[in-house]
Amino acid sequence: MKMDSVTAQKELRGIPVYPDIVIGKAHLVDRSKAKILYQCFVNEAQLNREVERFEEALRSVEAQFISLKNKMPDMVKDQAFILDSHLMILKDSMLRDSTINKILEEKINAEWALKKTLEEIRGVFEQIDDDYISKRISDVENVTDRLLRTLSGDSGHSLSDINQRVIIVAHDLSPADTTELNTAKVMGFITDVGGKTSHTAIMAQALEIPAVVGLEHATAFVQDGDLLIVDGTSGVVVINPEDSDIILYQERKLQLQKYRSSIARMSHLPAETPDGHRIAITANIEFLEEVTAAKDYGGEGIGLYRTEFLYLRGKGFPEEEELFEDYREVVEIMRPAPVSIRTLDLGGDKFASETSMSNENNPALGLRAIRFCLREPEIFKVQLRAILRASAFGSIRLMFPMISGLQELLDAKIILDEVKEDLNQEHIPYDNAMEVGIMVEIPSAVTMAEVLARHVDFFSIGTNDLIQYALAIDRVNEHVAYMYQPFHPAILRMIRQVVVAGRNAGIPVSLCGEMAGDPLCISILLGIGLDALSMNARAIPLIKKMVRAIPMEQARADLEKIMLLNTAKEVRTFILQQTRGIFPELEEKGYLLN
Repeated sequence: MKMDSVTAQKELRGIPVYPDIVIGKAHLVDRSKAKILYQCFVNEAQLNREVERFEEALRSVEAQFISLKNKMPDMVKDQAFILDSHLMILKDSMLRDSTINKILEEKINAEWALKKTLEEIRGVFEQIDDDYISKRISDVENVTDRLLRTLSGDSGHSLSDINQRVIIVAHDLSPADTTELNTAKVMGFITDVGGKTSHTAIMAQALEIPAVVGLEHATAFVQDGDLLIVDGTSGVVVINPEDSDIILYQERKLQLQKYRSSIARMSHLPAETPDGHRIAITANIEFLEEVTAAKDYGGEGIGLYRTEFLYLRGKGFPEEEELFEDYREVVEIMRPAPVSIRTLDLGGDKFASETSMSNENNPALGLRAIRFCLREPEIFKVQLRAILRASAFGSIRLMFPMISGLQELLDAKIILDEVKEDLNQEHIPYDNAMEVGIMVEIPSAVTMAEVLARHVDFFSIGTNDLIQYALAIDRVNEHVAYMYQPFHPAILRMIRQVVVAGRNAGIPVSLCGEMAGDPLCISILLGIGLDALSMNARAIPLIKKMVRAIPMEQARADLEKIMLLNTAKEVRTFILQQTRGIFPELEEKGYLLN
C-alpha cells in the first residue's frame, strides 16, 4: 500500500553496502522483470524465424553491453569484469544452445524457450553451497531480462536519461543499469532486493554511491518525489523525514567524512599494536580485477584468492593457459607480496554435464572441494600446473580447501608432486619452494591440527564454513541463520586450538572468514595470536586502525576472561563493552550493528 507522501514518515532497514549518508528526492524506477504473457506454439515454417529472432536479440544485447563497457567512467573501469561476465553469459552454450533446442524441439516461441532455459539454469545454481557463487544467478537473470525486453521490443527506461539530483528507488538494479548511472545526478540508490555480495552492491562500492539494498518493500512505500535519508552505514532509510532528522543526519554525514579521512590516512601503515606486535592484513579476492583495490586499501598481500569464477563463467572447464594467465597477472601485480591461491572449491554436482554426476541432496556435505579434485585428478592437475607455472613470476602460497584429515592431504600432495615432476620433465620453471597449506574449516581438521601441522607450511582458518559445520547451521537458511554465531565459545576454542597447533609446529596461522573484517572480532583474534587476517579490501583501513589502537597485552587479558564465558551472547556483550571503551565512535557510525 502506498503511503501519503505529504504527511507519512517511515523508517526502513536493509543491508548497507557503501558507508555514506545522502539526503534527496526519490526517483522511482520500474525495474520489474520483463513479462512473458503467453506460450506460443509455432509451425515448422516459423521455427527458423524464431531462432533468428533469438540470435538477433543476442547480438543486440551484446552490442548494448559493449557500448556500456566502453562508456564506463574511469572510477569504475576496474569493475568492467562485471559486464565481461555478462558478455560471457550471452555466449555460453548453456544459454544459447538450450534455448535454440527448445525452440526447435518443442516448437515454441523464443521468449518462452528462453524462460524455460532460465528455470533450468536457476535449478543448477540453487544446488551450489557457496553463498557468493549461488547468488550469481542474478547475473544470468539480468542478462535474460535484457534479452526478453529486446525480443519484446521494450527497451526499458535508461538511467542515463536522469537529469536532476535524485536517489534511485528500484526493486533491483542490474550491473548494466548501474554502469549507466550519472554520478553527477544520482546521489544514491535503494533496492528491495540484493545483498552484500551482489554485483549491484559491488558497483555501488566502486562508484562510492551511498546505497542500501535488501529493503524488501521500499518500492511499495516510496513515491516519486518523496524526500529520503539513505544511511549507508547502518542500512536505515527514512522516508519523508522531519526537519530534526535532516539536521541530525547532516551532522552524522560530516562526522563520517572526517572519520573516513582519518582512517584512510593510516591504511598503508603497518598493522602494529601500541606495544609492538605485528599482524599481517591481507585481502580476499574473487576476480583478477579486484587486485588493484586490494593494494589501494593497504592490503599486504592476497590472503585468499577464490578460484571458482573461471570455472563457472562458461559451460566447460577453463584451459590451463587461461588459468595460468590469470594467476600470473595477479602475482605480478602484487609482487613481492604473497598471493594465497585456494584450489577449486566447488562440488561435482555443479559440473553434472561434464562428469556425469547427478545433483546431490546435500552438496555442503557431498562431493565438493578437495573431495571433487581427488575424484577428478585430471581436472585438478590442470589447475595445479597453472598455479605452479605462475609461481615463477611472484610469491604464491597454495592451499587445499575442506581437508578433513591427514589422508586427504597426503593424497593431494602426491598429485601435486606428480605435476611438479611433469613440469621438470618439460623443463617448465616454477617455484619449487612454494609454500603449501590447508584451509581449516571442518571440525575434524581442528581436532587433527597437531598432526596436520607437521605436513604443511601454514594454516588458513576459514571461519565461514567452520562455523556452519561446527554448529550444524545452514547460514543461508533464513529459519536458522540467527544461530550462525562467530562468538560461540566452541568456535573461539577451535580457533585457539588451531593457532596453538600451528605455533607448536612453527607454522603461521591466518584467518580468512568474515570474522577477519568484523570490528567486534579484532580484539579476540589478536588475543588468540593469529599471524594474519584476510578480508574484503574495503575493511582493511578500519581494521588496521583498530589493531594500531589495541595493546596486545590487553587483548590477551580480555581473551582469558572471554574463554570463561559460556554463551555467544555473553561473549558479544563483553567484547561490545570493551570495543566501545576504545572506539566509542564505531557504534555511532554504524560499524557495530551486526
